[in-house]
Amino acid sequence: MNLTRTKTIEQSITDTEESEHKLRKELGPVQLTVFGVGVIIGTGIFVLTGEAAGEKDVILMGASYVPSSWARSVIDQNMLCAQRVKSLLIGS
Repeated sequence: MNLTRTKTIEQSITDTEESEHKLRKELGPVQLTVFGVGVIIGTGIFVLTGEAAGEKDVILMGASYVPSSWARSVIDQNMLCAQRVKSLLIGS
């Protein structure tokens, strides 16, 4: 196993143009069910957070969102940089 192997950009583009490597554009019953369950769980998390904020100190609840929002902004910046590099390399 070679850990330093590389692939040219042209090879990567031709690999993704093959039909077996393309992503399917469909949402079936399983995907929609999983999406619905995720929405319900996410809503429950926000409702519980709101109820806890109503009973406890609101400032402490807000302070818990600061580290998570900072981490999310760092992740978003990294994703934007990766997309920018990809667009510069591929040219699309």
